[in-house]
Amino acid sequence: MLKIVDNYSDANCITHSGSFHADEVFATAFLELLKKDIKVFRTPKIDFIVNSDVIVYDIGRGEFDHHQIGAKVRENNIPYSSFGLLWNKFGLDLLTSIGIDYKEEVFKVVDKDLIEQIDAIDNGVFPKIEADYTVKTISDVIKVFNPSFSTPQDENTQFFRACSVAKDVLTEVIFQSYGKVVAREKINNIISNNIGEEYIVLDEFIPYEDTLLSNIDAKDIKFVIYPSNRGGYAVKTVPVSKDNREDRLSFPVSWRGLEDKMLEKEANISGLLFCHKSGFLLTVEDLKKAEEVVHIVLNK
Repeated sequence: MLKIVDNYSDANCITHSGSFHADEVFATAFLELLKKDIKVFRTPKIDFIVNSDVIVYDIGRGEFDHHQIGAKVRENNIPYSSFGLLWNKFGLDLLTSIGIDYKEEVFKVVDKDLIEQIDAIDNGVFPKIEADYTVKTISDVIKVFNPSFSTPQDENTQFFRACSVAKDVLTEVIFQSYGKVVAREKINNIISNNIGEEYIVLDEFIPYEDTLLSNIDAKDIKFVIYPSNRGGYAVKTVPVSKDNREDRLSFPVSWRGLEDKMLEKEANISGLLFCHKSGFLLTVEDLKKAEEVVHIVLNK
């Protein structure tokens, strides 16, 4: 449980007050998951003696601050923030405490999928985003919890709310990352047994995309077939790469946005249920039909 205290002598964790960011918010959420019960004191500066068993982060120029010259930097030149520094030291301890298997691999996936981007943005290394609409990173989402201008919102209350959201996100990312690690070996085995093929079939849905797009032996795969949780089977396209989301091969434009009888008539194929309007997903009645459709599209 997280509690925000008014006196540093009551705290076992200390961070800065004022406007808050994803860095110290996620760091606080991480510490709550790690230590279960934390008492956080938020202060504009450290002008008091801190006990050695108190964790000070994102302030004070100590082990878990990153504002001083010579602060720790990753091998890819992304500087650590306080969240990354805490995860780097205690992340494996947290994964052990919640019973995560393959913890070294999960540690790396969580770091790459979530923590590194928070570290980067907090240190002024911003992503290059080209879009005709507003894109909010997780850092942007956390920032909206800061008290709004000309409202009676309380800073500590808003900080507490942001930490609650961050705790949920971090927890889910950990378990999603575990799922990716567990699925990786299975997906790689399927790929190795289908080298040169243009589609693969999964007997259940498991996280496959990151592994598939990282495996050079999967360069020819254009479709993935798997049981749909809505019934029947789904046939999904594969993007060119992690950075290029264009489909290697899409479903015909004339099929897109149609379903049931209208889709069957347009495609002249029975057993079709739905084609997404963007052309990346098709659902069908059964596995046999899924493979039939894939062969038809591949040979168009």
